[in-house]
Amino acid sequence: MTKPQPRIGLNLKVAQKQILTPGLVQMVTVLALNKLELREMINQEMVENPLLEEVTDIVPVLEDVQKKNETEPTVAAANHEASSTVNDHHDPFDEVDYGSFFNDYLDPGYKSPANEDIEKPSFENFVSRPTSLSDHLQWQVNLSPCSDAVRDAAYSIIGNLNEDGYLTATLEEVAQAGGHELQDVKDALALIQELDPAGVGARDLRECLLIQLRMAESEDELAARIVSDHLNDLESRQYRKIASALDCSVEDVERSLETIRRLDPRPGQRYNNALPRLIEPDVALVKVDDAYRVILNEEGLPQLRLSRHYRRLMGDGNASGDVRKYVRERFNSALQLIKNIEQRKQTIIRVCEAIIRRQTDFLDKGLDYLRPMMIKEVAEEVGVHPSTVSRAVANKYAHTPQGVFELRFFFSEAVQGPSGASTSLVNLKRTVQKMIEQEDAAHPLTDEQITHRLREMGIHVTRRTVAKYREDLKIPSTHQRRKRT
Repeated sequence: MTKPQPRIGLNLKVAQKQILTPGLVQMVTVLALNKLELREMINQEMVENPLLEEVTDIVPVLEDVQKKNETEPTVAAANHEASSTVNDHHDPFDEVDYGSFFNDYLDPGYKSPANEDIEKPSFENFVSRPTSLSDHLQWQVNLSPCSDAVRDAAYSIIGNLNEDGYLTATLEEVAQAGGHELQDVKDALALIQELDPAGVGARDLRECLLIQLRMAESEDELAARIVSDHLNDLESRQYRKIASALDCSVEDVERSLETIRRLDPRPGQRYNNALPRLIEPDVALVKVDDAYRVILNEEGLPQLRLSRHYRRLMGDGNASGDVRKYVRERFNSALQLIKNIEQRKQTIIRVCEAIIRRQTDFLDKGLDYLRPMMIKEVAEEVGVHPSTVSRAVANKYAHTPQGVFELRFFFSEAVQGPSGASTSLVNLKRTVQKMIEQEDAAHPLTDEQITHRLREMGIHVTRRTVAKYREDLKIPSTHQRRKRT
């Protein structure tokens, strides 16, 4: 019995598929940029696209549009320019003075030594980057006397350290992943634990603190015993229990505690600190008379237009087909960027206006009046997709009468509040934090007690929810907050 042969042929299939054009991809990218990032992008585009130039003279937009012989497309005239290129049979590329402008860009062999400006290196390029923990440790390992096998194992251990400087993998896992002998890994760990910063390479807090006490050659033997055998009691401030177990006085324990407090539980962090982030508000929410207005911060942001040169008449007919193709591509790219920047501006303004309509009480009175607000609600009001709103507020800050806030700060889910009304999650967390700040240190509030107090205020949440909020605020548990004498 012969098997049927597979049929070979062409089949047509109809399917819907969403494809992002380069222009749409750029629009999404531009919308997510904050002011500083947008400035950097514009400067880069001006370098790469000769048709883009910065507006240096102030010309009223309406006057600029009306004077056909003197116009240059600005951000405000971008849509007008786009429609004219589609509907008008007159080709604007016929007016480009290629001979006087584009030869410098299109002829790879063209050089003008007399007019050439030599680009000098920026002194910013000579600023060294901060030394990372990995760099610091590898430098020390390279200077340490050890075998090549131990050195290679040390590199593998360094690669498994977290930002705090702790080893996150077992020695067996490091050996297996790196193809090392287990003894070489053990020797490498001993080597790393002798390096700076003291405590690096530890596998838990107890080992980290003991390494530091050993390397400091501390004479406080009681401190080492406390860390070694009573660290949990120390975290919960059980000083009397520790004193009883070690047959010493509470005063002795408190003196050793001062030694322990000088140790660093996260030794790797000193080499992993992020550089200070420069924040420049993208918008200002300013009250004019009795209403708030959105003012976009465009100070220092280049205002773009298409180069004057492409408007010049091309009387000599020297332009080749390749030149015309290049100019058309650069023209479309420049115009698309100008339109996307204007679209970004309008989207941010409309989103901020929606924020103002919902958060006027906050702008007038402060944090206690912040209302819950969802991205989906604003998106429906503005008439865009929720992801567009999310990009519009990403990494952007607003200057308000209450201070400078990230735009994302205004979006918070609702929690049932007093009398059935909703309160924002931000305010609920602030309420929990205030309760804990005002508690009796000797009798701190439990999560159950906080839950009961919130219910008395008309806010109904579970004990587990309160515990989650407390952890989000990085507040220790009741047991850890209790102060014992």
